[in-house]
Amino acid sequence: METIDSLYSEGIKLIQAKDGYRFSLDPVLLAYFVTLRDGEDVLDLGTGCGVLPLLLARRDPGLRAVGWERQPQMVDRALRGVGLSGMSQRISVVEADLRDHRELVAAESFSLVVTNPPYRAMTSGRIAPGDERAAARHELAGGLNDFLVAASWCLKGGGRFAIVYLAERLSELLVGMTGVGIEPKRLRMVHSRAGKSARMVLVEGRKGGNPGLHVEAPLYIYRQDREIRDYTDEVLQIYGEE
Repeated sequence: METIDSLYSEGIKLIQAKDGYRFSLDPVLLAYFVTLRDGEDVLDLGTGCGVLPLLLARRDPGLRAVGWERQPQMVDRALRGVGLSGMSQRISVVEADLRDHRELVAAESFSLVVTNPPYRAMTSGRIAPGDERAAARHELAGGLNDFLVAASWCLKGGGRFAIVYLAERLSELLVGMTGVGIEPKRLRMVHSRAGKSARMVLVEGRKGGNPGLHVEAPLYIYRQDREIRDYTDEVLQIYGEE
């Protein structure tokens, strides 16, 4: 069974499996964080239901995006969601394994590469039941370095790479980015509430960039003074709500 879910006053339609993988807040935060320039050519590595390309296309009317997704059933849902959102002329979704990047596109084809990759190594945590959720959460078909190598190959010189990732794996991420020639330039930690340890991190880098990292103010998801999960004003703004 599937559901059709809406974002931003139903401007974006997402088709998701009712009991399979469903997108979280993480790609929404990444789409809000990343720097966009007019008329970007964007690649999303592991696009899932297509949420990242749709959110970015909403931000920039001139943006064109391609999503790579390994699981055929998710490619089908992403394509139908793109169609329902009226974005078929600007967003394409391809069944592809990012580890085959050299056969998929020529080097330096995109000005921006984004990704919300699996966070957990095969040996970390309980493997979720069902292929979709397992592949979304655990590195079953490519680890962090595979994503970084593919991003570096696909990026133009001076192009940007943006990722949302586990804060506990930040050192691995930064070392991996510099190792493939992508210099980290912006970083923002994501906390559930003020006073809590960071759960996620948002990082943007530049291919061939000079050293120099700007650490931005933390992003808090929930209000500090309430027991219930009440979003902060900034998160409500991200969702387009007052």
